[in-house]
Amino acid sequence: MTHLPEQVVLVDDAGSAIGVADKIAVHTEDTALHLAFSCHVYNPDGQLLVTRRALSKLTWPGVWTNSFCGHPAPGETQEAAIARRAQLELGITVTDLQLVIPDFRYRAIDASGIVENEICPVYRAITVDVPEPNPSEVAEFAWVEPEQLRAAAASAPYAFSPWLGWQLSRWPD
Repeated sequence: MTHLPEQVVLVDDAGSAIGVADKIAVHTEDTALHLAFSCHVYNPDGQLLVTRRALSKLTWPGVWTNSFCGHPAPGETQEAAIARRAQLELGITVTDLQLVIPDFRYRAIDASGIVENEICPVYRAITVDVPEPNPSEVAEFAWVEPEQLRAAAASAPYAFSPWLGWQLSRWPD
């Protein structure tokens, strides 16, 4: 069985699909605008799951971030992509998916020079599962009180992904 490379959906400034490209070829020093998502996962006690990106990640290795992110494949819905990535990265099933920041978009440059350039709706979900992280994606995880995360991201922004800080600044209370 041949393993096909992961693809992303290229979009124009309005968010309309204009093509597809291999994920690895898109993330460069001149990254084309593409579709993504971020998901913040809570447990029934209201704690938020944060993850530390694996040290082997191409961009922002070792930094803390939201629960997980990803890219919908061509023809895949955001909801299906979120379910797929929740399993792949954390070994969890998510429920009660809610779109929280529909118009989130960002461009950020990693210390290595690689650019993230994404239209990236932000979701909230619930899980009752115990995470079993994929070590190629996640170095470690923690369940935290949302207020503690906001305080930590504000006092030490360099320890967190830039998109997490921007998302927290727009998160509804």
